[in-house]
Amino acid sequence: MKRTVKPPFLVAIGITLSATCLVPARAFAQLRPPAPDSTIGIAVQRRFAEAARLRVGDTVQVSSAEAAGWRMALIVAVYEPLPDPSSIMRRDYQVRLHLSDLATLVRQPDRVDRIGIVLRPGIDPDTAATRLNRTAFGYDVSPSRAIASQSSMTFVVVSRFHRAIAVISVLASTVFLLCLMLLKVEERRRDVAMLRFTGISRRTVFIALVFEAAIIALAGSMIGAGIAVAASAAVNAYYQRAFETSLIFSQLTSTTMLFALALSVLLGLAAGALAAWRMVRTAPVELWSRAA
Repeated sequence: MKRTVKPPFLVAIGITLSATCLVPARAFAQLRPPAPDSTIGIAVQRRFAEAARLRVGDTVQVSSAEAAGWRMALIVAVYEPLPDPSSIMRRDYQVRLHLSDLATLVRQPDRVDRIGIVLRPGIDPDTAATRLNRTAFGYDVSPSRAIASQSSMTFVVVSRFHRAIAVISVLASTVFLLCLMLLKVEERRRDVAMLRFTGISRRTVFIALVFEAAIIALAGSMIGAGIAVAASAAVNAYYQRAFETSLIFSQLTSTTMLFALALSVLLGLAAGALAAWRMVRTAPVELWSRAA
């Protein structure tokens, strides 16, 4: 039994033709029997379906913002759109139609804003675009790579900004780590003086202090990695729920984690070695007097 649903808000289709004809007719036919001639088949975004309490088999009325009049539509599919960072801030709902139905609905037949061409394997996209542009009249052909690059410039700038912040943070943390290691080694003046008085060589003392610094650096990096994993999971959980999307807002790859661990251990070793070298070069008597 079919039911007619009137959503509490207008189903306005004010989007480009190419953006709405993404579901092929055979996909609709697999989900539902063909709709009558007076009724068109549409696919509704999952978030829209949940908000309006729509489901497959419901009949709704659709209209466009440019043309007057309504048309009956049968919901034949509920789909989940692919995650798209460029449209995440837009909170509008989406409905997909066949191209012919959409052209009739907006009363603009034989008109499209954008089309996609799939090339055969082995054909260079740049060469194909160049040859098509030579015979172009009223359209412009661009490889998908170029379009993606143009639409992703904002994210490239953000990525470079984050990289700059990361470099500054690493430099600042290096200075801070060196200061901590110097203070830590300075606290061991009495112990180093006693070792030197008992005949322990500078080399042995130096290796012991560097080994201790390596352990501290490794432990600190492991704690930092755990905090990073927890923070990344919290960020993804919050924003995925806020924007109702499956996009990954914070991503920690194994390469990033290994690089961070290796860098922290190396910086810890360098800072510990510098502080230990400064300590072993001081005479034991001076160390003892300064400790007292």
